[in-house]
Amino acid sequence: MAPPPASSALSSPSFSSFSLAAASSSPSGRNFLVCGGVSSRRLSSAMTATTGTFGFDSLKDTFSVDVGRAEGRPLDVPLVAPFTIASSCLDAVANVAVRVELRSGAVGWGRRLCCPPSLPRTSPSPSPPPPRPAPFSSAARPPHLAPPSLTSPVSSPATNLLRAAVEMALIDAVANSICIPLWSLFGGVSDSITTDITIPIVSPSEAAELAAKYRKQGFSTLKLKVGKNLNSDIEVLRAIRSVHPDCLFILDANEGYTAYQAIEVLDKLHEMGVTPILFEQPVHRDDWEGLRHVSYVAKEKYSVAVAADESCRSLLDAEKIIQGNLAHVINIKLAKLGVLGALEIIDVARKAGTALMIGGMVETRLAMGFAGHLAAGLGCFSFIDLDTPLLLSEDPVIGGYEVSGPVYKFTNARGHGGFLHWDNIAW
Repeated sequence: MAPPPASSALSSPSFSSFSLAAASSSPSGRNFLVCGGVSSRRLSSAMTATTGTFGFDSLKDTFSVDVGRAEGRPLDVPLVAPFTIASSCLDAVANVAVRVELRSGAVGWGRRLCCPPSLPRTSPSPSPPPPRPAPFSSAARPPHLAPPSLTSPVSSPATNLLRAAVEMALIDAVANSICIPLWSLFGGVSDSITTDITIPIVSPSEAAELAAKYRKQGFSTLKLKVGKNLNSDIEVLRAIRSVHPDCLFILDANEGYTAYQAIEVLDKLHEMGVTPILFEQPVHRDDWEGLRHVSYVAKEKYSVAVAADESCRSLLDAEKIIQGNLAHVINIKLAKLGVLGALEIIDVARKAGTALMIGGMVETRLAMGFAGHLAAGLGCFSFIDLDTPLLLSEDPVIGGYEVSGPVYKFTNARGHGGFLHWDNIAW
């Protein structure tokens, strides 16, 4: 058998040494600079005193990592069943696994989703090798490892996905190098979370079957994908209610309704005696007035909170949502915001008293585990939607968190706690 080709171009001579320094212009201290040539020993000493606290807030001096190697490989995983939402349908997860190794030997893992979260996708083809990324090139002036991009002056779904993967891997490597779990690095509020579980757009009979199964597994909160057909959505809700009468509902329209249709759904549910605990992204991401109107009616008439997901793509979007009272909850997704970008938005939302949700794309336990560590460590999320690894037919991640129904328990293993058998990943 021929040897595998050289690993994809996350390996680059220019991707060798980084310094993550808190920029003085950042109000939260989380706008990091990427510099070169600083030893990882400074990182260790800087972080030692922050164990058990939110280390990123505690950094005063240079926070540095010395990267010896970074590479990416395709990681495609099939789903148990097709996953249909209002805007797309998936039957497999197309990822790129990112592995970063510091010169100290510490390893960190990240995951890049190949399909930008803002674009519909039907059946994904196998992941292409990750492109040779400009973000790792040298520059006379240190670039920001924070929104809007790594080094590119223009933010895009593709650069956001790459940034998220690299940030996950670097932060995981940092936690590994100082021998603490990510949940502790992120604040240590808790070492466990409880997630909902999602029922995609399916027939009423299929929805009832899934709801009955999830009830037996201990899930008390079901997230229901809606938005393709209003009448069918109502029938599915009736079917679920018949087999899981005590469950809590989250509705996720993925931009599928008009404002009028979204309110009509709430009206019909009220007639059925059903009040969702959350209505996620009822209208198109750019329909700001529609989002505001649905949020007002939902809260005032039915005491239902509305969450902005697709409408929140940046810190500027989050500030617009908060200042305009456009939604009651902001859904944080690391894939679309990056880790540091997400932390900026979390900081702004908490100061404003805006509730937070954490979710993800259809991803493996590499990304969901990282998000889970962050959610447990910060302890600030009112809604947790990190269920998609439970919908995959294979689990490529070794180790990591322990699963008992809806509860994820994070161990004291350093970093993420999970890893891949790198040499076993098919090219």
